[in-house]
Amino acid sequence: MMFHVKQFHNLKEYSDNNGLFLTEKEMNQFQRFSNLLIDTNKSMNLTAIDQPEEIETKHFIDSISAAPIINRLWSESIIGDAKGIITQDAGFRLVDVGTGAGFPGIPLKIIFPKAEFLLLDSLEKRVGFVKNVIVELQLENIKAEAGRVEDIAKVGSVSRETFDFCVTRAVANMAVLAEYCLPLVRVAGYCILYKSGNFEQELKEAEKAIQTLGGKVVDVIESNLYGTDASRSLIIIRKIKAAPDKYPRRPGKPSKSPIK
Repeated sequence: MMFHVKQFHNLKEYSDNNGLFLTEKEMNQFQRFSNLLIDTNKSMNLTAIDQPEEIETKHFIDSISAAPIINRLWSESIIGDAKGIITQDAGFRLVDVGTGAGFPGIPLKIIFPKAEFLLLDSLEKRVGFVKNVIVELQLENIKAEAGRVEDIAKVGSVSRETFDFCVTRAVANMAVLAEYCLPLVRVAGYCILYKSGNFEQELKEAEKAIQTLGGKVVDVIESNLYGTDASRSLIIIRKIKAAPDKYPRRPGKPSKSPIK
């Protein structure tokens, strides 16, 4: 299925309004990504969102909503002042936990082509699709890996506490996400958790886990998904101390028995 990039008017408008200013090349990458998602979804269950207009809003715009925040936090960390301008050559390292069909990792990678990205998912078939997207979109400095984050983030792993940012749109309890994500982030780095609907009680129940893993909630950004009434929230967690060596626990344990 092919369609003209002008159908992504909302994406372009959103990017301009938030200082992202997508180029024609980047808009074409989003178009190609959408085509690949729709075509592959016919034979592989990647997403229930399979119409271009919904992909634009619920996947693309939702995913890049963290880009201005990442830019601000990275600017503050390297020069002590937020310039408010998206830095295309930003040299940070970002990991996307539970990327699924590539969200939010691939859209964010289009925004930050020079940054180093790692996209993680437990299902090999989904990772295979993401790898194909990376090739088709000619993205650089990005890898997709299949595996359990409990293994990838454990003590002795080359990925443990090395990333500047960890993002996740995975549908999981915040206490579980804290145990998955915080061990991957360096001290003074950030986790950004995408949440929909009411989150206050869940966040309160996750406070012990976040603190135990060395994190501190520094901001919660609430908004409606662009052009809709659907509520969206970004939970910003700063890593203030190293995670204890025993975390994350063995595969399956965090989800079965969240830290309380």
